[in-house]
Amino acid sequence: MARATVTGYCERIGTGLWDEPLNAATNLAFIAAAALLLRALAGKDRPARGDWAPWALIALVVLIGIGSALFHTRPARWTAAADVIPIGVFILLATYLALKRLVRLGVLMSLLGVAAVLGLAVGITLLIRFGGGSYLAALVTLLAIGLFLRLRRGHPAGVVLLAAAGVFAVSLTLRTLDGPLCGAMPSGTHFLWHVLNAVVLYLVALTIMRFGRPAR
Repeated sequence: MARATVTGYCERIGTGLWDEPLNAATNLAFIAAAALLLRALAGKDRPARGDWAPWALIALVVLIGIGSALFHTRPARWTAAADVIPIGVFILLATYLALKRLVRLGVLMSLLGVAAVLGLAVGITLLIRFGGGSYLAALVTLLAIGLFLRLRRGHPAGVVLLAAAGVFAVSLTLRTLDGPLCGAMPSGTHFLWHVLNAVVLYLVALTIMRFGRPAR
């Protein structure tokens, strides 16, 4: 199987290393997001001693950028795995941390929340045959947590998470339109998914870092 058949993105028209220039280059947005998060850690958002969560989130943002860049330059099954696995881990870890540190649920309830997100992702994929089921589940989760924190708790983190959900909704829409708009827009819209998702990851990670310090 030719490598180019592994991906169905509009921009790729050949099998070369740089046949998805925009999709490849825009992964630098994730590296920029990670750099800004590191800068935040060096300032007022300095983590508590021994707090592993900020470092794990930043590492995942970097891995997301690297994995996606690999997939959009050398599309193959192993690079596809390098692309999607860090994203999935970030979604699950961020969900757990948001439930545990922002909503202030216990460990068991937070883990059950993570399991619910997994179940929702599988259900969406199977019931409506939507390839981005995990992303739609993440959007629903982001909206739910943001609304709860804002409306029930009056928590400032709720506003930021709702803003992130709004950006993510636009991002997911552009990802979905990459194929349908291919004839009118040869470059596709997937590269915009990268740029906007970097914003979403930055907002989510920063919110957890800033408002989700571990309870003593």
